[in-house]
Amino acid sequence: MSRAERKQKYFAKLTKLIEEYTQVIIVGADNVGSHHMQNIRKGLRNKGVILMGKNTMVRKVIRGHAESHPQLQVLLPYIKNNVGLIFCNGDLSGVKKIVSELRVAAPAKVGATCPNDVIVPAGPTGMEPTQTSFLQALNIPSKINKGQVDIVNDVKILVKGQRVGQSEATLLLKLNIKPFSYGLAIQTVYDNGSIYDPSVLDMTDEILLAKFASGLRNVAAVSLATGHPTIASLPHLILRGYKNLLSIAVATDYSFPKAEKIKAFLKDPNAFAAVTPAPSKGAPAPAKEEKKKEPEPVEEEETDMGLSLFD
Repeated sequence: MSRAERKQKYFAKLTKLIEEYTQVIIVGADNVGSHHMQNIRKGLRNKGVILMGKNTMVRKVIRGHAESHPQLQVLLPYIKNNVGLIFCNGDLSGVKKIVSELRVAAPAKVGATCPNDVIVPAGPTGMEPTQTSFLQALNIPSKINKGQVDIVNDVKILVKGQRVGQSEATLLLKLNIKPFSYGLAIQTVYDNGSIYDPSVLDMTDEILLAKFASGLRNVAAVSLATGHPTIASLPHLILRGYKNLLSIAVATDYSFPKAEKIKAFLKDPNAFAAVTPAPSKGAPAPAKEEKKKEPEPVEEEETDMGLSLFD
C-alpha cells in the first residue's frame, strides 16, 4: 500500500469515527510501547476506540468537517505533542477508570525526566559490602549487617522533574525498584461541543447532590437576608410564619386546630408525660427489677432501727 493510500485510509477511518461518536478523550501517549498500547485497546474493547496518528492529519480532517461539525473546532488547540484520541459514546468515567488502571511499572532510565519523587526505603538491600560505592556517591547512609548492606533511613534520591542520572539508575536497578509507571494520560475531555477537565469525571452522584444542596442553602440564606422570596426560601418563610401564628395563638384567645395541642400542653404540663415513649422491652427491664430490689433491704433496716429505738 502506497503512502497516499495509507493517508486516504486514515482519513476515511477518522471521518467515520467523527460521524459515529460524540465524545472524545485526548490522551498523552509518552513512553507507551506498542505492546502496552495493544493491551489498552483490548481493555477498551466495546467501550471506546483509540486512534493514533500525526497531528497534522488529525487537524486536516477536523478542518475538513468544519461545515458539518463546527463544534469539533474546539479540539484543534489540544491536538499537539504526542497525543491520541479515544472515541466513545456513554460512560466516560468508566473509560477513564480503565485507562488509569492500565499502567505498567517501569525502571528509571538514564536521562528520563522523573514524573514523581523517588524514595529509597530503609532496610536490607541484598547488596554485598563491596558495592557500597553506589550509596556513597548518592550520600545515602548505610551500614554492614550480616554480610550485606543496609540503608539506615529512607532517602529521596530523585525529585519530580529531575533527570535520572547514571548512579541513580544503577542503584534502583540493583535494588529492583521500578519507581515509574507509564500509560495513557488523560488531558482533555470533549463531549458534544464542550471541553472540560478530566477531573470532572471523578464526580459521583453523591458529590453532585451535595454541591446542589450547598448552593440551594446559599440561595435560601441570601433570599432570607434580603427579603426577596424565592423557591429555595419559601419553606423557611412558611415555617417562620407558622411559628408566628403559634406564638400569637398562645399569647391571645385566638386559636386554630394545630394551636389547640400546644395550648393544652401549656395548661397541663403533666400531659407531656403521656407522650413520652414507653421503655422498650428487653435490656432495660432487668435494670428496673434491680432498682426495685435495692430499696427493699433499706426499708427493712429502717423499720428495724425504728422499732429498736422505740422499744
